[in-house]
Amino acid sequence: MIDNISEVLDGVKTVGIGGHVRPDGDCIGAAAALGIYLKKLCPDAVIEIFLDQLQTEFKGLPGTERIRTNYNPSVSPFDLFFSLDCGKDRLGGAEKFFDAAKRKVNIDHHVSNPGTGEHNYIVPDASSTCELVYSLMDKDLVDAGIAQSIYMGIVHDTGVFQYSNTSSETLRTAAELISYGFDFSALIARTFYEKSYNQNRIMGRALLNARLFLEGRMIGSVLTREEMKEFHIHAGQLDGIVSKLRETRGVDCAVLLYPLDNGENKLSLRSSGETDVARIAEQHGGGGHIRAAGCNMTGEGWECMDIIVSQVKAQLFPGTDSPGDGSSFAPAKGCGAAMRPDGGNALADEKAMEKITASGEEKSADA
Repeated sequence: MIDNISEVLDGVKTVGIGGHVRPDGDCIGAAAALGIYLKKLCPDAVIEIFLDQLQTEFKGLPGTERIRTNYNPSVSPFDLFFSLDCGKDRLGGAEKFFDAAKRKVNIDHHVSNPGTGEHNYIVPDASSTCELVYSLMDKDLVDAGIAQSIYMGIVHDTGVFQYSNTSSETLRTAAELISYGFDFSALIARTFYEKSYNQNRIMGRALLNARLFLEGRMIGSVLTREEMKEFHIHAGQLDGIVSKLRETRGVDCAVLLYPLDNGENKLSLRSSGETDVARIAEQHGGGGHIRAAGCNMTGEGWECMDIIVSQVKAQLFPGTDSPGDGSSFAPAKGCGAAMRPDGGNALADEKAMEKITASGEEKSADA
C-alpha cells in the first residue's frame, strides 16, 4: 500500500503507464492524468503511456497526447511501471513492459484484482481508479488538465454519479475537481452521452434483439458479427448498451454479448444489486464488480447466453428447478429464445409478425 505517488519515484528516470485492453473512460482518464502529474514531479524523466486505440470522444483530452497505441517504447526496461484499472494480466501489449520494469505499481478498484505489483493500491469500495489516483496526488500540483481527466474517469465509472459506487467522498472529490474551471457539462456530454449515428442504430438493434429470462428478472441481447459489420461498428463502440438494457423495468441482471476479432465473445454484465455479476464473470476468466463485470466466452452467442442464464438463475432462484412459479421467460434449450408462459416461442412469433407486417406494407404500397 502506498500513500503518495512520490513514495515510488526515488531515482526514477523512465516511467511507463498501462491500462486494460479496450480502455474505458476511467482507464484513459487515470493514465492521462497520471502522465501529466508525473511530468511535473519528474520533468526530466521519460514518461510513456501504452493503451489500445482511443475512441473518438476521448481524443484531445489533456494528457492523451502521451499515449502510444503501437506499444513501441522508446526505452526498455522502465525504471517504474504503473498498471492502472487492472491487474497485469489485462495490460495487453504492455504486460511485458510491466514484467520487465525495475519497480511495479498496481492501482485499481476491481474486487477481482488481488494486486499484481510490488506496490499495490487496490480499493474495491472506490468509485474508480481515477478517484484513487487523485487521492495519491499532492493537490498543490493538480491543474485544470489533471482535474479534467480525473473528473471524466469518475463520471464514466459512476454513470454520471448514478451508480451505487458513488460515495460522499466521490462527490467531494468531484466538487474539488470542477473548481479548476473546466467546462464539466460539455465534457460529460461529449465523452459520455454523445453517440454516432451508427452507434445509436446498433443500440436499437441490440434492444430489438433482447430477450427476457427468469420471469423477467434477467435480460440478454446478442449482436452478431454481421450486424456489427452492417453498422460499421467495432467492439469499442458499444458502451452504454448494456446499461440501457438494465434500465428495463423488473430486471435485475442485464447481459450484452458481441463478437471480438479473436473469435471469442465479449460479455458485459450489469446488475441492480441482487446478482453478483463479478462472481459469474470470474467463472469464465473475467472479473469486475458486484454490479458491473465482464468476461470472454467461446461458442455460439445464444448458447453462451444460456450458460449465463443458468448461473444467474442459481443466484436469483437458488435450489429451484424452475425460476419461480413456472410462468417464466426461461431460455429455450440451446438457442436462448425467450419462451412465453403458454409454451410458445417468442422468436417464432416475431418472425410471423414480420411476415404479417411485410405483407401489410406491400399492400399499402400497392394501394
